[in-house]
Amino acid sequence: MSSRALDDPVLERRRLAALAEIRQIGDPVLRAPALTITTFDAVLKDEAQRMIAIMNEARGVGLAAPQVGSLRRLAVVLTGEDAPPVVLCNPEITWRSEEEEIDYEGCLSIGEISVEVPRAVAIRVSAQDVGGETFEIAPEGFAARVIQHEMDHLDGILILDRTAPEQRREALRALRDGG
Repeated sequence: MSSRALDDPVLERRRLAALAEIRQIGDPVLRAPALTITTFDAVLKDEAQRMIAIMNEARGVGLAAPQVGSLRRLAVVLTGEDAPPVVLCNPEITWRSEEEEIDYEGCLSIGEISVEVPRAVAIRVSAQDVGGETFEIAPEGFAARVIQHEMDHLDGILILDRTAPEQRREALRALRDGG
């Protein structure tokens, strides 16, 4: 059975519709620490699935619950190009490498701005799945960067808080000027 391919205008409309559901810089929910998840039920599973759909439509690689207005310690991430999305409930970094790498990061909550952010190149994370079962992952490289970015959102931290002061000023100026 074949499926009809979507043309670019349709994909762009879907991307813009997904971005409209994501809170933008200046929204106070992005600065509030998220709360520990204690109830693992169908509502949580539905929220995670909704976040995965928004992330995919927006062409992102990660999304944290505060970005969609929910103050739960919940994030969804893509850890590789062909890997399925990973749902992280109550994630905690239990170890991080001393080695850091500085690279550019963007954020679905900050428009088209990207800034240089230092991150540990490897981490170990303990989390729960949507059923409450504990698991651990040990991502490196890009996957470790994505998870650290999303975990920052759970603590009310944005990439602008992690970049050099001059880049922060330039990014805020560009946002203010609509660039």
